[in-house]
Amino acid sequence: MIISVASGKGGTGKTLVATSLALAAQDNEKTQLIDCDVEEPNDHVFMKPEITGSKAVSILVPMVDEEKCTHCGRCAQVCAFNAIAVLGSHVLTFPQLCHGCGACSYLCPEKCISEESREIGVVEWGHSDGISFVQGRLTVGEAMAPPIIRHAKEYAGKEAISIIDVPPGTSCPVVEAIKGTDFCILVTEPTPFGLNDLALAVETVRELNIPCGVVVNRAGVGDGKVVQYCEEQDIPVLLTIPLDIEIARQYSRGIPLVVGLPQWKRSFLELLDRVKVLIHERNSNTER
Repeated sequence: MIISVASGKGGTGKTLVATSLALAAQDNEKTQLIDCDVEEPNDHVFMKPEITGSKAVSILVPMVDEEKCTHCGRCAQVCAFNAIAVLGSHVLTFPQLCHGCGACSYLCPEKCISEESREIGVVEWGHSDGISFVQGRLTVGEAMAPPIIRHAKEYAGKEAISIIDVPPGTSCPVVEAIKGTDFCILVTEPTPFGLNDLALAVETVRELNIPCGVVVNRAGVGDGKVVQYCEEQDIPVLLTIPLDIEIARQYSRGIPLVVGLPQWKRSFLELLDRVKVLIHERNSNTER
């Protein structure tokens, strides 16, 4: 079972939920936490894992043989990301824009474009108190997060429960992290900004045809429109976490919620049980 934990915006408490869910689940099942927020991974701050291995992640970028090139411009025409340009008798490549799709080399009529490997980040793995831990880390200055996320997700599903901490927002890295998971927990806050971005996240998850539920964090601020929206959209509210200074104090010290305030472990186990039921219901309906 693979569960993704996402949010339409940053700062809603996504990491708080992901780490607490992993720590609560490990009491009963083998658990794995994968930090796919590769631009700024921070699960390690709370989990304090022992890293036992790492692997560099690279993509293939074009390298042009100018002696063979006729400067026909075909490579620039097929590149959807403007990573290659033909200006007169010169070919310019922009490796940081390249997605490594290989279209330019495949479609070059002169076969003058080869591909070379370019390192953009790293995937690390280890363990933390019995929890399998994986994180991706994008090299500073690079812009291509999805390849790192894909490599990190290769480890998903190797334990009974895999929990993926998704990047914030609804962009390409978010889609890459969520797709293929069995369920998506959307973490939000009961404010106008939280509602706006939750609606965008729900649209994204539904486009991917993945069932979802909501965790409302910092309850007590804002208004009740988030809960109203969930009711209208038939989205279950799985857990409500209040705006509590003690929760904030523990989190600011790098202490997971279920460790600093152990009474919350039961709530996260109940959250996990509800997710399992929803996954089972979804699978049963699909088989009919």
